[in-house]
Amino acid sequence: MARSAALIPAAGRGERLGLGPKAFLPLGKHSLLKHVLLAFEGEVDELWVAVSEDMLAEVEAHLLKGTRVIVGGKARQETVYRLLKASSADVVLIHDAARPFLTKTLIAQCLEAAEQFAAITVARAVADTLMTKSKGEIIDRSSLLAVQTPQGFKRDLILKAHEQALEQAVEATDDAALVRLLGHTVQTVEGNPWLNKITTPEDYALAKALEMSWQHAH
Repeated sequence: MARSAALIPAAGRGERLGLGPKAFLPLGKHSLLKHVLLAFEGEVDELWVAVSEDMLAEVEAHLLKGTRVIVGGKARQETVYRLLKASSADVVLIHDAARPFLTKTLIAQCLEAAEQFAAITVARAVADTLMTKSKGEIIDRSSLLAVQTPQGFKRDLILKAHEQALEQAVEATDDAALVRLLGHTVQTVEGNPWLNKITTPEDYALAKALEMSWQHAH
């Protein structure tokens, strides 16, 4: 098995939540970040977390033994690039700290798929009816997927994708998009509603309501 790493970009300020750094928010017994690290514990060889400089003093309380910490960039893409440069693993899983309901089973599936295909993303079918904002036209959702994380890659491939993006001043909302710009296919691994990202106060309230059910189910 190739050497693997979990890369957690956690430098976001959580401005839409207005409760301080999102990664440090409590959810049951742990913070969002610690929930994610506990899921990856024992599944990967390296745990890497990137935080902002002003989070360094507080981050220790949210880490597991052996977790390595670096200072992230001004934007997520720069933060992930710094994590990729810091790690020496062959296969990396990049996961948002704001998606705390992550299972070890899914992590194992992602690692296996990333080794096989070199680039994968967790994604799930879109359940809601979608329409355009400007004209209210309905979009056929049968061909659409909602992208989640983890996203997994052979490290050499995703590093090359980030370096090309830097050279061409390209920005993307996720790492798989940068790999596609290289002309490489990204395979999908089935996601689930538990992996929805916590972004708004309503998302956070829902996560707190679901946390007890999560503990019983897992």
